[in-house]
Amino acid sequence: MARIRVRIARVPSVLALSLSTALVLAVTGCGADQAESDAGTSGKKNDDAPVVVATTSWEGAFAKAAGAKDVKVIVPSSAQHAPDYDPRPSDLTAVAGADFVLYAPFEPYAEKIKEAAGSDAKLVEVDLDNDADKVSAEVRRLGKLFGTGDAAARWDSSFKSEYGTLQKELKEAWPGGRAPAVVAQVFSVWSAKLAGAQVSGTYGPEAVTAKQLSDLSRKKPAYVFDNVHMTTGEVLPDSGAKQVEIVNYPGRDLDLLTVYKNAAETIEKAMTA
Repeated sequence: MARIRVRIARVPSVLALSLSTALVLAVTGCGADQAESDAGTSGKKNDDAPVVVATTSWEGAFAKAAGAKDVKVIVPSSAQHAPDYDPRPSDLTAVAGADFVLYAPFEPYAEKIKEAAGSDAKLVEVDLDNDADKVSAEVRRLGKLFGTGDAAARWDSSFKSEYGTLQKELKEAWPGGRAPAVVAQVFSVWSAKLAGAQVSGTYGPEAVTAKQLSDLSRKKPAYVFDNVHMTTGEVLPDSGAKQVEIVNYPGRDLDLLTVYKNAAETIEKAMTA
């Protein structure tokens, strides 16, 4: 220790300052490493936004709403029925470089995605449902995971405001000023809730049986809110119910709010035609 003190004492003042600075930086670096380690639960790497890989544009839109900026989507938004997509080797390579991998349990390629993710990526199961309350909860949950909670909260506030506006506009378009009775595909019930409609019955995702068709027809709904991604054609033919095709998946822009705006526009056109 004595030798070390003698040598430092003979170092020119400028160099001594450099050594002191280096020591401070080294200590700070240790703190930064610890902070990065602590931030591991939020997916942050070197203070950059997390890299998120989503199986479809639906999960991708949830991630974007939650504040993620680097979002890669595996299934093309042009795919009519996303679960039918077969991931390519290049898709699985993208998964390996992610901080977070978002998927839905009902997707048949979920196991492939899990295997490709490796040990570094955090697998996140997403509850894919456009029900407004579930969306708010899921976006805020993802924001907490990503370390982008503030951005998620801002989006949620804007979403709730816009959702309320759409609900009001649709209520004003009710035929005869009364909430219409509808039958909805299970993944389109959220759109009936948006419209303030009375859900008389639901069907799917399995094929509709003859008995179900008979039972639903007897309820005499004014509208059928179908799911365009799983449609099998006219659901209640000869019932007099007007069929409305609802889109659940966002487009390439991963704008989740646009899904609600488009649904509201489609429903309003059907009610005022």
